[in-house]
Amino acid sequence: MMNPATETNVASSLIATPYYSGFALAHDTYNAITAASDGKVYYVLSSESYEQGGQMYVYDPATDSTNWLADLTDICGEAEANAIPQGKSHVRFYESNGKLYFATHVGVYELIDGMEQLPQNVPNGRKRYPGGHFISYDLASGEFLDLAIAPEGEGILTMTIDHVRGHLYGITWPLGYFIDYNIQANSLKTVGLVSARGEAGVPGDDYRVLCRSMVVDPLDGTVYFSTSEGDIGTYHPDKAEIQKLGGVDLRLDYFGKYDPTRPGSMGYNWRKIFWHAPEEVAYGIHGNSGYLFKFDPRRQRIELVERLTSEPSRKSGMFDQFSYGYLGLQLGPDQKTIYYLTGGTIYIDGKRVKGEDQIARGGAKGLENLHLITFHIQTRTYRDHGPIFYADGTRPTYVNSLAISADGSVYTLARFDHNGHEIQDLVRIPAVV
Repeated sequence: MMNPATETNVASSLIATPYYSGFALAHDTYNAITAASDGKVYYVLSSESYEQGGQMYVYDPATDSTNWLADLTDICGEAEANAIPQGKSHVRFYESNGKLYFATHVGVYELIDGMEQLPQNVPNGRKRYPGGHFISYDLASGEFLDLAIAPEGEGILTMTIDHVRGHLYGITWPLGYFIDYNIQANSLKTVGLVSARGEAGVPGDDYRVLCRSMVVDPLDGTVYFSTSEGDIGTYHPDKAEIQKLGGVDLRLDYFGKYDPTRPGSMGYNWRKIFWHAPEEVAYGIHGNSGYLFKFDPRRQRIELVERLTSEPSRKSGMFDQFSYGYLGLQLGPDQKTIYYLTGGTIYIDGKRVKGEDQIARGGAKGLENLHLITFHIQTRTYRDHGPIFYADGTRPTYVNSLAISADGSVYTLARFDHNGHEIQDLVRIPAVV
C-alpha cells in the first residue's frame, strides 16, 4: 500500500470512517444509499452469492450505529423459491408520502461470449433469476411491500419517481425494457426497449450500454433518459410510448468520441442526472469526461457548466480511471450545492500512475484517489476538498453512491479491509460546507 504522504498534501485530505454492518459477503453497491427525512441513512449491501441475497441496513447518526432491516430476497417473497436471489439494489431510495421506494436487481452473472449476462446455467439445482421487484418501505411502521416484478426475468437497473403523479419508472437489465408502475392503480406497464438489445446485444452490432439515471420534469410528468448514441429519450404515461427529442443530443466533442456498439464505457450516456426545482432544469454529468451540464427540456438545450473532475485530473487532462465514470453526484440539502465523489490522479515521484488504456467491461482501469468535489450553483464556485483516506492511510475504492444528510455529513459505500477480507460497506465523510 502506498503511503498517502508521498502522493498528496496530507493536511488537505479528508479522513473517512468505515462501518462494518455485519454482512461478510458485502460486495460493490451502486446508487443504493439515501438520507431520509427521519434523519437516518438507508442503504443496501450487495451480494455475489447464489445462496444469499443482498441486505438492507439503516444507519442512525444519533446513536452512531447500523442496524439490519431485511434480506432483499425475503422482501420479494422468494425465500422458498430456490431461485437465484435478489442480490442487490442498483437504484437510490426515493421518498414519497412517508415511504421509501426502490428496486432489486440480480447480483450474480454468467460470462457468455465474454459478456456478463443473466445466468443460464444455474448451479445447485436453483431456478433462474425471477426478475427484479419494485419495493416500498414505510418509514413509520417498518413494513415492506412487494409492488411489482420486472418482465422476462430482467433485473431493474435504473429507476426514478414522479412524486406528483405517483409513478415509478425503470429500465431493466440486460435487454433494457422501459417499465411504468402506477402506484395508486397498482399496475405495471412494459413500454418497450430503450436502446437496441441493450447489454444483451452483440458487441459491434446491437449491443448498447444502458442508461443508469433518469429524471422526471415534475411540471408536466415527462421522464427523460439517455442512450449510448447520445440521444435523449422521453416517455409520458398519457402517450404510453417512447419518443426521441429531435432538437438536442449529447454528442458533444467535449465528452469524447465513442462507438456505442462496443462495451467498456457509457458512451454518450449521461452518468447521473437530477432535477433542480429552483431553475426548472436538470443537472447531469457525463461520466468519462466529468463535465457537468444543464439540460433544459423545454428549450431542448444542453449547456456545459463546469468540469467536476478532481483538481489533479483537471490538471492532467485525463479521464477518471473508472471506465463508466462515477454515480456519486447529488444535490445537497440546501438545494444550491452539488456534491460529487470522483477519482483523482495519483502521482508518485512526479509521475502519473497510469492504468489500462481500455477494458472490455465497466470497471476500474487503475488505481486513483477518491476526491470530494462541491459546486455552488448560484456562484458557480468549484472546490476540490482533497483526497479521502481511512485513518490507517488506505483509500476508499469502487465508490458509486452518495447521500448527504441535513448536517452536511457525506455518506457512501466503498471498499475497505475487514479482518483481512475486502468488503464494501458504509463510509461516513465529515461535513465540508
